[in-house]
This record gives sequence, C-alpha cells and structure tokens, in this order.
Amino acid sequence: MMKYLFVLAALLLSACMPRLFPPQVAIHDHYIYAENFSQDTLSIDSCWWHLFGDSTLDSLIDRALANNRNLAIAASRVQEVRAERVVSRAQYLPQIGVGLSAQGNRTKTTGLEQSYSLEPSLSWEVSLFGALRHTERGARAQIESAEWAWRSMRLSVAAEVATTYFTLLEYERDLFLARRSTTLRRESAALIDSMFRYGMSDGVALAQARSLVHSAESDIPRYERAIEQTRLSLFVLLGETPRPAVLQGSGKPLLSDHRPVDIPVGLPAQLLMRRPDIRESRANLLVAATKVGIAHSARFPAITLTAQGGVASTSLKGLTAVDPWAWSSMGKLVEPVFAFGKLKRAEQASVERYKQAALAYEQTVLTALSDVEAALVSIDFYRLQTIQYSQLVAENDRIATMTQALYRNGFSDYLSVIDAQRELYDSQMQLVNLIAQQYINYINLCKALGGGW
Repeated sequence: MMKYLFVLAALLLSACMPRLFPPQVAIHDHYIYAENFSQDTLSIDSCWWHLFGDSTLDSLIDRALANNRNLAIAASRVQEVRAERVVSRAQYLPQIGVGLSAQGNRTKTTGLEQSYSLEPSLSWEVSLFGALRHTERGARAQIESAEWAWRSMRLSVAAEVATTYFTLLEYERDLFLARRSTTLRRESAALIDSMFRYGMSDGVALAQARSLVHSAESDIPRYERAIEQTRLSLFVLLGETPRPAVLQGSGKPLLSDHRPVDIPVGLPAQLLMRRPDIRESRANLLVAATKVGIAHSARFPAITLTAQGGVASTSLKGLTAVDPWAWSSMGKLVEPVFAFGKLKRAEQASVERYKQAALAYEQTVLTALSDVEAALVSIDFYRLQTIQYSQLVAENDRIATMTQALYRNGFSDYLSVIDAQRELYDSQMQLVNLIAQQYINYINLCKALGGGW
C-alpha cells in the first residue's frame, strides 16, 4: 500500500511541474535602414579590423587581445566554471572514503584495552527525479555562458582599441592642421607687418593678423594634450605600462584619403547566432531553466544508500587474521512532508528568476537590433555629410586664396581675409571629425553585427 502511495505522490508532483515559456521577440525579415548595404551573408574574417587595411591598427589589436587584463579575467572565468562543473556533478555521484582508527583504554579491572579498524565507506544519494540531469545541463550552460562572455569581451576590447586609435588619428590630424595654419598665419602676419612698415597697411590689419596667429597657436597645446590622454587610454587597453612611445603610423592616410568600407549586414535573424552577448544571455536562460528543474526535484523523495565495512581487531596483528571482516549497509528514503512552504517557495522563486532571464534575453535581442539600425543610420548620414563638407572645404580653400590675393592688390579689406581663413580652418577641422566618426561608425556596425562570423 505504501508503495502505491509513493508512486501516486510522485505523479502528483510531476504533474505540478511549472511551465516555462520561451522568450518572444518579433524580428523583421530585413533591416529598416539597410537599403544601401549589401545583404550578403558570406563569412567575414573574425579579425574584422582588417577591413580598414591598417597594419598599425592590426598590431595594436593583436597586442590588446594578448595582454588586456579584463579579457584575461574573462578567460579565467571560463576555466573556473569548467572546474565547477565537476564539483556540481560530484554531489550526485557515489562518495568513497576510507577510515583508519586506533584506540586504547586502561582501567584497573580490565587493564589495557586496544582496538584497531580499517573501514572503507560508500555513500550515495541516488538521483531518481532529474536532479543530476538538470545539474549537468546547468553546468554545461554555465560553461557556454562564460565562453560567450569571453567572446563578447574580446569583441568589446577590439572595438574599443579601434575606436581609440581612430580618435588618436583624429587628434593628430587636428594638430597637423593647427600647426600648418599657425605657420601660414605667421607668414601672413609677417607680410602684413612688412606692408605696415611701408605704409601699405594699417595697424588694425596687423593686429588682426597677429590675433589669427595666437588663435591657431592656442589650439596646438589643446590637441597635444588630447593626444597624450588618448595614448594613455590606449596603453590601458593594450595591458601595457604607459611609456612615451610614438603610436602614429600607417593610419594617417585613412583620414586624408578616406574611402567607404563595404560591410555585409545579412539578415536580422542571424544576429541570434552572431552576437556573443545574445548567445551569453541564451545560455543564462538555460541555466535558469535547469535551476527550476533542480528546485522541482527537491520536492521529491530522496534515497540515500550507505555501506561501510572493513577489518577490526584488538591488535594490529589481528587485522590480518582469518576472519576480521565486518560490514554494514543502510538505505534511507526521505520524503519532504511539511517544510513550512520552503521547497514550494524556492521553486516559485526559481521560476521568477527564469522569467527575469527570459526578459533579459528579449532586452538583449532588442538592444542588438537597435544597435545595428543605429549604426546603419549613422553611416548613411555621415557619408552624405562627409561628401558635403569635402566640397565645402574645397570651396573655402578657393575663397581664402582669392580673398588673400584681392587683399594684396588692394581690392579687399583684411577682415574678409580673416573670415575666409577662419571658415577654412573650421571646415577642415569639422571634416576631420566627420571622417574619423565615420570610421568609428564602421566599428560600431561590426561590433553590432557580432564581429567576425
């Protein structure tokens, strides 16, 4: 009769297993802003930064991937969870031990009493209701989560190094323009000074010319400071001690002779397999699901088997006697009956944690889709803005040249020269900023798509 009651209780508990609903996210067939981008889904080298064709950038990212401390921490975490997998499984496997004991008592009546024993032991909590299976699945999912977290960190480090590098190139280009403008303005001020001495110009024009020189000179230390601060940030990403090293290299032509980068974007559904943060979130969801199963299994009866045996004697010599063996075994069935709702509430809490993991997964997917769309929009609009500013710089250069010639021939005042030079200088700086930001947009798109795939 008790056997049938036990089976009935097990069936009732299994029937009460909570239903876990998968995440729900609506994904479009195509990206909204991908009309001007290739929909090709062919593989791209995992070293996506090779798209820029800059050997200096390649070298910096290689150094960062080898030495970055945060990336090393993520790699260590993978090894940690792999070791924990063995620990988590061990609690459901037989435990074998051995004990060696010696004891002596002396009384007035019996004299010296000695006892010696050598006792191997075996204990095993039998997993009949899926606890071991859920634990094993959870351990594998945790390993998968840690591995994808490492991949996500690797992608972030590479993208941050590339972004910092192009920012450094932008500041170096700004410094170059500031120094060149300073030199040109000094030459112009020297010319105005010479004309002033011969009465061909007035003092106001001379003061204005010198003011332009000081304006360009004041930008030089600002960009020098920005360069050094960016280099320090780059050394942190590289995992190296800061030193007065020169990092500028083959990347300078990227800003002076920029070119568009063709990046195939594929389909939105492919993000579910490409993005490491989505894969990590999915693995975390699986971990949460297995914890629901473990919590549910805790409400079932637990069976514990123990066995102990060995040799025992009143003397060391007796341990090797003809029949010193002794053994014992025991089986125990423990059925949770009343625990003040602890097991039920623990299962409900695990279900809520699963819901949180599902919502986190949905949020990760939505963020990923938004990241790609935002990068596509930025690339499109920055491309148009860069073209327009390139034309603006060319026009401002012609205006500055013609205005300077008119002033030398007495057909224009120096205020027009000042305005033309300021417009040219500002438009050149703005164009450099736009080009650098466009490369950063390419980096953001590669990162949003999950890097190399």
